[in-house]
Amino acid sequence: MSFAAVVFAPWMLILAAVISLGVVGRALWVFPWQRLVGDRSLQHRLLGATVFVMLMWQLRAQAVDWLTLHFVFTVFLTLVFTAPLALLANGLINLAMVLIGKTAWPLLGMNVLVTGVIPVLVSVFIWRLVDRRMPDNLFIFLFVCGFFGSALATLISGVCAIGMVWLGSNDPEVLRLVGEYALFLPLLLPSEAFVTGTMLSLLLVYHPHWVLTFDSHRYIDTK
Repeated sequence: MSFAAVVFAPWMLILAAVISLGVVGRALWVFPWQRLVGDRSLQHRLLGATVFVMLMWQLRAQAVDWLTLHFVFTVFLTLVFTAPLALLANGLINLAMVLIGKTAWPLLGMNVLVTGVIPVLVSVFIWRLVDRRMPDNLFIFLFVCGFFGSALATLISGVCAIGMVWLGSNDPEVLRLVGEYALFLPLLLPSEAFVTGTMLSLLLVYHPHWVLTFDSHRYIDTK
């Protein structure tokens, strides 16, 4: 779910932009950039994944001109590239949506928050839970981080987006429509989980070293 036209009060847009900028800026500040600069293959994979997700965002359902439903893929990007690079890719994708006229400039921070920051935080929380508290099992990593994690991240992001509309908009028609859109949110959970889990499964089978949050020695070699 992302927003395409301004329906928020200015204070909500400013707050979302500040939160997004703070989280993304912090993540990019602590990321070891020499790892990306020195790995040409990682650069190509990140660019390819960013372009792929940007194209997939064009497959969207939009009954009104200010709200769209589409796959997000942020959990997939987080598990494959880690949180900082996932936030970077998400920011570039949202910026591209603005440049091609799909969303309005004032909504950039709001959409980064809903489609990037919140799913990344949920994904990182679940990954750390699996990494520290659960057995070293390939299927636990796949199903909890991939399938369940993407569904939970989609749910929390959608609920947060709906809550932001309720708090930041005074238009009764907007509030009514977002309430109706909330009914479609459960339909996104299994589809997002299936697509994310399937793509992650393929990578873990054929290219496990591409998934930077996955330790193949720990989950495969020692079994």
